[in-house]
Amino acid sequence: MQNSARKRSRVRADHAGKEKTVGLAERRKTLGYSQEGLAHVIGVDRTTVGRWESGKTEIQPSLRQKYAAALQLDLAELDVLVAKSPGTPPEPAGPSSDDDYGPRNIDDMIRREFLRTLTVAGAWTSLPADEAEALAEGVRRQTFDDFIRINGHLWQVYQLARAKDSVYPVVRDQLSSLTKALESRSGREVRVLCGAAGDLFQLAGELAFDRNRYLDAAAAYTLAASASKDAESFDLWACSLTRHAYVDVYEGRYREAVDTLSAAECIARRGDSTLSTRHWVAAVQAEAFAGLGDLTACERALGEAEKVVSLVGTVQNGGWLRFDGARLAEERGARYVQLGRLDLAEHALRNALGQGDLTEGRSFRRRGSVLVNLAAIGAKRKDPDQVITYAGEALRLARESSSGYIARRLQTLGYGLGPLSRDTRVAELKAEIGTLSMA
Repeated sequence: MQNSARKRSRVRADHAGKEKTVGLAERRKTLGYSQEGLAHVIGVDRTTVGRWESGKTEIQPSLRQKYAAALQLDLAELDVLVAKSPGTPPEPAGPSSDDDYGPRNIDDMIRREFLRTLTVAGAWTSLPADEAEALAEGVRRQTFDDFIRINGHLWQVYQLARAKDSVYPVVRDQLSSLTKALESRSGREVRVLCGAAGDLFQLAGELAFDRNRYLDAAAAYTLAASASKDAESFDLWACSLTRHAYVDVYEGRYREAVDTLSAAECIARRGDSTLSTRHWVAAVQAEAFAGLGDLTACERALGEAEKVVSLVGTVQNGGWLRFDGARLAEERGARYVQLGRLDLAEHALRNALGQGDLTEGRSFRRRGSVLVNLAAIGAKRKDPDQVITYAGEALRLARESSSGYIARRLQTLGYGLGPLSRDTRVAELKAEIGTLSMA
């Protein structure tokens, strides 16, 4: 009897486990999210979402509101689904075919090529010059100028492309060519190729960042900094560190960003004084200080950034260094939004929106960022009309460009709409933003 009772109990438990499939994972799938996609919205790793859905770990209190918002639930509804969460294993990493340019395949490829390229560079640098030259004799696939020229072309394509993913296959091919070149160059030539690598790796990091893959972007920038250091290219090195710091800025780790930017500032001082590198470092420092609520330090950094207008000649190369002062109005406006100085922010942002590049739509990402900041001002003022006007336009740009950056900015805006969501129009806008994150 006891054995029979235990058997019936196990059957009931198994049945209950099957019924639990209508839980967190089912809700996620209904909304069209993969574990990876939902993780990007919340700002966590995919495995964290998997552990929440399987019940292996509890949702951190600081993330409950974000998680509920992403699933379009209130906290009480989230608690109900947590109680029903299934034992769903993490989803597979995705296809690995060389012909598949899916996000995970491409990012894995980039990391793999980074590591291989730097490993090869280290090996060739350590060889005696005569031995390396003997091994390299007769193997010359691209000249140094070719790599620099192609890298510059790829940066232009990246900036002009509405769908940034289209650049990935070409970046993959260029990374492969660069690795082969490093395998066939002498120790004396490796330094120049490391400079080309530092350039290309920053572009790969930008591609990862635009798709909200911040861990991959940070890894790319770290390796770019390493290659740039080996090349003894101080401006390239400083820009790599600045991009790495921006990942921290974007994820709210402002103190860590300030520390990294201090190093970038010191390195930039050793670079070319005719370039705008140190002024770009200052512009990103202003954002980090604004995140810390330090108005004085922010204004001081903005003042340093604005000195770029006193430089003469070609101050940027249009690739890994693009800061020329054209974005100063929008930079200042965005910093004032962070600091809660709304009138100053709106004035600066409206001026930025009227500038040529943004009016003519040559930079979707920049225009989208300004529009989201103006919508954020409307949210802080409890003005639904301003939110709808500017966020609606940003939403259109995000759809046209497939920009993960604009999408993430809109999602962050959506979390802060609060009571404004009672307005039917704002609620519909928020739903459209949720749909955008599924695409």
